[in-house]
Amino acid sequence: MSLTAFFRPCSIALVGATERAGSVGRSIWDNLRAFDSPVWPVNAKRAEVGGVRAFPDLASLPAVPDLVVIVTPAATVPKIVEEAGRIGTRAAVVISAGFKETGEAGAELEARVLEAARRHGVRLIGPNCLGLMNPHAGLNATFATSMARPGRVAFLSQSGALCTAILDWSHDQNVGFSAFVSTGAMADVGWGDLIRHFGQDARTESIVMYMESPGADAVDFLAAAREVAARKPIVVIKVGRTAEASRAAASHTGAMTGSDAVLDAALRQNGVLRVDTIEELFDMAEVLAKQPLPAGPRLAIVTNAGGPGALATDALVLGGGSVAELSQTTLDALSVVLPAHWSHHNPVDVLGDADASRFASALRITAQDDAVDGVLAVLTPQAMTQPTEIARAVAAIAHPSGKPLLASWMGAQSVQEGRALLNAAAVPTYDYPDEAAKSFVRMHEHRTRLDWLRETENALCDTAAASVELPCEGGLLSEAAAKRVLAVAGIPVVETREAHDEEAAVAAARDLGFPVVLKLLSPTITHKSDCGGVVLDLNDETAVRAAWQGIRERATAKHGTAAFAGVTVQRMIREKGVELILGASQDAQFGPVLLFGAGGTLVEVMQDRTLALPPLNQALARRWMRETRVFKLLQGTRGGRPVDFAALEDVLVRFSRLVHAEPRLLEVDINPLLATPAGVLALDARMVLSRA
Repeated sequence: MSLTAFFRPCSIALVGATERAGSVGRSIWDNLRAFDSPVWPVNAKRAEVGGVRAFPDLASLPAVPDLVVIVTPAATVPKIVEEAGRIGTRAAVVISAGFKETGEAGAELEARVLEAARRHGVRLIGPNCLGLMNPHAGLNATFATSMARPGRVAFLSQSGALCTAILDWSHDQNVGFSAFVSTGAMADVGWGDLIRHFGQDARTESIVMYMESPGADAVDFLAAAREVAARKPIVVIKVGRTAEASRAAASHTGAMTGSDAVLDAALRQNGVLRVDTIEELFDMAEVLAKQPLPAGPRLAIVTNAGGPGALATDALVLGGGSVAELSQTTLDALSVVLPAHWSHHNPVDVLGDADASRFASALRITAQDDAVDGVLAVLTPQAMTQPTEIARAVAAIAHPSGKPLLASWMGAQSVQEGRALLNAAAVPTYDYPDEAAKSFVRMHEHRTRLDWLRETENALCDTAAASVELPCEGGLLSEAAAKRVLAVAGIPVVETREAHDEEAAVAAARDLGFPVVLKLLSPTITHKSDCGGVVLDLNDETAVRAAWQGIRERATAKHGTAAFAGVTVQRMIREKGVELILGASQDAQFGPVLLFGAGGTLVEVMQDRTLALPPLNQALARRWMRETRVFKLLQGTRGGRPVDFAALEDVLVRFSRLVHAEPRLLEVDINPLLATPAGVLALDARMVLSRA
């Protein structure tokens, strides 16, 4: 159902309107009085509110309101929503608190509200929220003390208190909004609904969100982001990076994936830019709406002072961007228009006495270099500087290059007019050059996220089947059983035999061919090496017997006889390669999550890993691997050959399709996954299933 009735209602009823000073009902009533359409107060105890006739209930109104705003005590809300639905209202904002945030009884009450709404087709925003605004329509259905300025940014927040703080800040900073929404508990209308609505809203150029959680339907949030992010920037600040400790898990993957890290991966893959501060939130909403995205990370800096140029350079490089290497052609052209002692490199120092013509010429020449992806103009107000004239000249050449142009006009009074000229020309201005450089890095990050988004959509459209027949029993599979599942999915595994007694171990070793590896087979112990449960490089039957006995003794001494069920036997792989980990686990909000990184026995110590959501395609697999430090090893070091990337990408894609198709796979580890120039091989595997 459309959310238009929330933001462009033709009539509104306020249930709980009152004249009592200091009350929420009075504040909202005062704000709604400015709305240029019928607003009816509903109060069973008063004949009028503020000189306007009041009605005892919704059924008594002269017409069906498009929007009902509810501020009465929580216990009354289910009945009011029921009544709104019966008379034909399809949109309600529940300002009232006292629901699931108060405990079990409140959660029960909230469930009753939602049930009544769904029975009658009513959409709800809230409960426990500040309300909403549409500044372009003069609608202020909140208890905030002022109306937001009209603008092009939709602001969505789970925190009502933050809404009021942002509102105050926005007036001081002259920031405007297409809408201002306090989502509250999101019992019904969630992130996905709001993103889709503002994705279609002609007055909205970008969407910014203050998020405390992805909400009850995180999957729908991601689906909506995929639909909108390529057309309109979605910028999120998410609190709660320091999540509670990871749960105990049978696999390395289960222990290493946390909700915040999963959210990071989900946002990256679905085109949503995540920032760290409120200031960045609105800076990026502005710059992404005003300027084209850079094709790469290379920034050129044109400045009339060396120090600020160096400051911007540090921020650029430390943030992950790079200093553009200017071509000789560009350097020669700059030498023609600049004094002899200009810097002769990037940052381009045009010197403190530069006038508007010199500054603009240097900027134009630099922007035309093919090795430049974006330009930052930095000005300091020195005695001979003309900040307004230079700004006018810069504004005149702001867009022809098709590359982003940012500006830092440093100072206060003397640069105000210049800043205004630049902003009017859609050139974002910053107080300090390091802030501008960080924004450029974020712009490039957003560009790469849109590339991730495109490939994520391609991967989701690929309908290649990947399901396999899993054992009916749940719980931890044996290593051999886990490898059989992987093999059926097309993932190369080293052949593994189970041996429940010493003679079977010797026979398996003889059959596979020496040298072999023996590993503990246990229904309870998952990390075999921790108790001496792995013995390598066994070259004859005597060594196999000794290894069998040693593994049994160590396992039973430490964990009891029930922990020992025999061993697995596999041939010893002597090929040199890079040990990786490839895993998956189930996230409570986002479903299956993939993990890739440096593997082996030091996997927890190295902490070199990256997450992604399945399914993947070849392009996503390649991007994903580049997120790790171990990727440099995979490329080959000191003259060594690179691993077989085509084979490794194929394994990642096949594994992702398996995990995507089989929801019973609760946790999976392939560790180590050995990558060599000759191919890829799973040497060990753990798998935890839910019951069929």
